[in-house]
Amino acid sequence: MNITSTKLKLVIGATYLIALFAVLYFVFSFIDIEDLTSYEFIKNNINYFIELRQSNLFFLASIFILFTIVWVLAAGFGSPVAIFAGFIFGKWIGTLLLVIGLSIGATLLYIFANFFLKEIIKEKFLEKYKNLDAKFKKSEFIYLLVYRLIGGIPFAISNVLPCIFNVKALNFFWATFIGIIPSLFLICSIGSGLEKIIDQNLEAPTVIDLISSPDIFFPLIVFICLVLITLYLRKFFYRD
Repeated sequence: MNITSTKLKLVIGATYLIALFAVLYFVFSFIDIEDLTSYEFIKNNINYFIELRQSNLFFLASIFILFTIVWVLAAGFGSPVAIFAGFIFGKWIGTLLLVIGLSIGATLLYIFANFFLKEIIKEKFLEKYKNLDAKFKKSEFIYLLVYRLIGGIPFAISNVLPCIFNVKALNFFWATFIGIIPSLFLICSIGSGLEKIIDQNLEAPTVIDLISSPDIFFPLIVFICLVLITLYLRKFFYRD
């Protein structure tokens, strides 16, 4: 690759990052996040989303998948969207739609980074994660799947890091699709439980009310166990 081509890719990649931060600044400057996340706002609008889901599920699902793709490209992480998915669609449909949207968004981000930002990513992360190169070469899909299952790296970085090791986009997509299901299902379950609690309470529930609800308590406990297991497994996966 010649120097001119490399510089052009770096310029395009840098332009994307600048545009991204500009859009995020614009959005958060004109949208009051506190109002959108207030109990009163959610309580007053929950019936609207339920009616829309019941009358036009395909339309709402399509909009949500598109929103999730854009969210990943812009913000790079999926936890808030996972809660929202469970809240609006329930844990089963919510998980399916979320996994589709996050997998597509993550793959698009990977392809973009692989083409435009690879040199920057190599410079920043290659030395730290060079031990993963042998693993991906040994069995690319299997180790990508494990990489997604155990996490340990912020979602935004984990989407672009594999470009250092030249993994195939198709393997990246399916490993992401399968690997993020367990954690996202549990988060969606918590979101679904929140919807039930809010629907049944006029006043904002306390933390005790939330934790004592079986719809939140059980998926939360399983999620904590999953985190502890993955923390243990990361010691073996990321070590030299």
